[in-house]
Amino acid sequence: MEPRLDLAASPLAARSMKYFFSASNVIFKDSTLPKALQDLVMLRASQINGCGFCVDMHSKDLARAGESPVRVNMVAAWRESTMFTEAERAALELAEQGTRIADAAAGVTDEAWAKAAEQFDDEQLTALVLLISLINTANRLNVIVRQPGGGHQPGQLA
Repeated sequence: MEPRLDLAASPLAARSMKYFFSASNVIFKDSTLPKALQDLVMLRASQINGCGFCVDMHSKDLARAGESPVRVNMVAAWRESTMFTEAERAALELAEQGTRIADAAAGVTDEAWAKAAEQFDDEQLTALVLLISLINTANRLNVIVRQPGGGHQPGQLA
């Protein structure tokens, strides 16, 4: 599969992406939301959106951080797994509902929000909402231009 556009070669994309990555880095570096949880959420949203580039990146980043291959593989079926904490389950549910907004007229349910609010303080919830929004944007960019997955080297975007 070849990408439709090389966003890395576009001056317009480079200027825009500078701000996008800056916003992402605030969450990655300044929030108290655990990094492993962030990667689990980004992996799940990327799976739902069919973004091979981001699935590749986040699964490899989780592996590099020491996450077990079984847990990485089970993200796609987290509801049918006993391998995730209540906080991870709440975050994954919020990520799924926040990613599938168009599939449900109600958007994110009050129940999903309440479960997340039981597990995370307001700043962590803010980070989680921002993270879900940003990964969905990244997924859409990559899917639209058909950015292929498979070539990510952990740490290359750090």
